[in-house]
Amino acid sequence: MIHKAYGYWIHEAGSPDPEPPLSGEHRFDVLIVGGGFTGMWTAWHLAQSDPDLKIGLVEAQRIGHGPSGRNGGFADAMWISFASLVERYGQGPALDLARAAERSVVQIGEFCEEQGVDAWYRLAGYVNVSTAPFQDDGWDKDVEAIRAVGIEDEITVLDAEAMKAICDSPAFRGGVHYRMAATVQPARLGFGIRAALLRSGVSLFEESPVTRIEDRPPGVVATTPGGRIKADRLVLANGPALAGHGSPLRQNVTLASSHMVITEPVPDVVEEIGWTGGEAISDCRSLLNYFRTTPDGRIAFGWGGGRIVAGARRFGRAEVDPEVIAGVIESLRTYFPALADRRIEYAWGGPIDASATHLPHVVSLPSGRAFAAFGYTGNGVGPSQMVGRTLASLVLDRRDGYGTLPFVEPVEALTKVPPEPFRWIGGTVIREAIGRKEDAEMEGRQPDPISATISRIPELIGFHIGR
Repeated sequence: MIHKAYGYWIHEAGSPDPEPPLSGEHRFDVLIVGGGFTGMWTAWHLAQSDPDLKIGLVEAQRIGHGPSGRNGGFADAMWISFASLVERYGQGPALDLARAAERSVVQIGEFCEEQGVDAWYRLAGYVNVSTAPFQDDGWDKDVEAIRAVGIEDEITVLDAEAMKAICDSPAFRGGVHYRMAATVQPARLGFGIRAALLRSGVSLFEESPVTRIEDRPPGVVATTPGGRIKADRLVLANGPALAGHGSPLRQNVTLASSHMVITEPVPDVVEEIGWTGGEAISDCRSLLNYFRTTPDGRIAFGWGGGRIVAGARRFGRAEVDPEVIAGVIESLRTYFPALADRRIEYAWGGPIDASATHLPHVVSLPSGRAFAAFGYTGNGVGPSQMVGRTLASLVLDRRDGYGTLPFVEPVEALTKVPPEPFRWIGGTVIREAIGRKEDAEMEGRQPDPISATISRIPELIGFHIGR
């Protein structure tokens, strides 16, 4: 098994030739910091809106090689979080946001077709599945909230037999199918957007970490080890780095890690268990397992409960963690016993930036010249295209349907997270308690009282854990 930070997706897609680092003095209309999906989609929509706009994008490492190129490739709409959206924004605004997220899933597929990007896009839906009694009602709040606004066609509740017809695992007890979701090969998608940006005239700079940002009249100035950029507008799309010292959003972002494995091609197993529809699936744990298939019959399996990251120091076990990977492999083989003697080819990991609500947020910083987006909590492949449209609308001062979506909020409206080191210490204690509690419940045991009590702390202080 190959175990390294740059996992199977990036290996399979093949890294494009690098763009040179920033060198010398540059001037742009818009500067975007961060070369993941959010930054690239923002640049794309800006370039499509105004081809004469001078756009620069700087990335600390390689574009598309961070979390955007390493995730599970689930392009979800936001129906899976609809109850949380209603609770935060109200029914009408929540519905507007969910419909925009739904369009985003389709628009990703349209982009791939129009730009000739073979990202393995497959619109097959997303299934949330129960694997233990405590998970059996895990989707009820969302289903009730969706039906309360008169929508029936987006969701189908599945009993055990219906779930078996989609994917026959001895662990699955039932589930819910959300129609509007797709899977993609995330690195192929990221590298495809990157190529489209170059064709559109966007200036890309790799291996160019921004070490200083000055935001004062008449514009912004960003400094890297090799040079400086002056710009009229700034977009911060560097998710995990926003948790670090000096970030204007460090009080609003936490970091954890997620880790994945992928099998050798096992089309016989996929056929045997009937998982031929291409659905993305996750269980209902707070520290969830998520899994999908590939066109050549591999099964990719991940766990979203990796270690809490201190500040933005995300390298190390947030990327490569043998202990966590051992647990991921054990869960994979528990859910799919037919894989017991099949080879695991790759393992990898990466950071997840999370907000206190576990919902994405778009903010305008106090100067009015700078904007930021963060907080996808591992669910960014689908919404990031919508967020890119929103950021482009804000940069261009267009009060259209995207610029007025309810997740565009002032910084002061966002829930703050504890400062370091309390964020890391507290997050680690809570993560371990939730893990012990859910492990006990998976085994049919009563959780110990201490773990059960600690697991309730996020709810008591207004933090949302899980979907």
